[in-house]
Amino acid sequence: MPGTTGGPSARHETPSVIETRALTKRYGKHLAVDRLDLTVPEGSVFGFLGPNGSGKTTTIRMLMGLIEPTSGTARVLGRPMPRATRTVLPHVGALIEGPALYGFLSGRDNLLRYDSADPDADPRTRRRRAEAALDRVGLTAAAGKKAKAYSLGMKQRLGLAAALLQPRRLLVLDEPTNGLDPQGMREIRTLVRELAAEGTTVFLSSHLLDEIEQVCTHAAVMNRGRLITQGPVADLAAGARGRLVVTTPDPGEAARVLKEQGVADLVVLEDRVTGEPPGADVEPAELNAALVRAGVRVRGFGVERASLEDAFVALTGEGFDVAG
Repeated sequence: MPGTTGGPSARHETPSVIETRALTKRYGKHLAVDRLDLTVPEGSVFGFLGPNGSGKTTTIRMLMGLIEPTSGTARVLGRPMPRATRTVLPHVGALIEGPALYGFLSGRDNLLRYDSADPDADPRTRRRRAEAALDRVGLTAAAGKKAKAYSLGMKQRLGLAAALLQPRRLLVLDEPTNGLDPQGMREIRTLVRELAAEGTTVFLSSHLLDEIEQVCTHAAVMNRGRLITQGPVADLAAGARGRLVVTTPDPGEAARVLKEQGVADLVVLEDRVTGEPPGADVEPAELNAALVRAGVRVRGFGVERASLEDAFVALTGEGFDVAG
């Protein structure tokens, strides 16, 4: 598919911060990750997509040295994992499967305790860095509140603040907007863009396809433990066909004509008819002409750009499981 990476020449064009080759994880008879070849370019915001059970979290845990692969290799920041965990992890910020917090401590004191456990952290600047991290994720006003009283969204913000206590070359985020309201989601997306602009590579796992499309420069699609495709987000979406959209006061008649012309998956909603265009041998202009000949009053006609969701469905043959 256009935009897919992974060939030998592609590997040397842009330095990669994550690279796996035939990475595999098996639990008994269950193959959780199957020979994964993944390349995450330096400086990218990389979206990691897949339905529930596709192997995303297992892959992240192998990349972070939390579990051993059954076979294959993983390199993070150019070093083999999990062998180089102690060398690599100080340069990586991570929020995986929700933050681990001390409920009896305030948000601020949680960060101070996290920072004190970092042997490379300068104690003289600890409080200043904690305050800066709280401000960056919008928790300054709630810094003195006990973490057990935090909402799920606030806990996500605090976990992200912990990952930002030190400058990081790589930030690994597993469902970072989980539990956030729309405003909070926008703020986190803005933060991710800012971090990328400052030179941090962001590896973002999410079940929200719209979120990936808005914030990510590159993406990979997993399904049943295998990599389906990877590459620039724009290329992945371009590989899927857009939907035909007709606006008309005669939607029933328009749907009938379009069906006769080979348009599939027709959906009629008030004065709007959408469908999957027929093969490349049928030009959109021909469809429009057929509608006009049938006396359909066409107020609007066009093909919408394919979304990342369209690409996902085309690649996997299934809808996206919002459980992630």
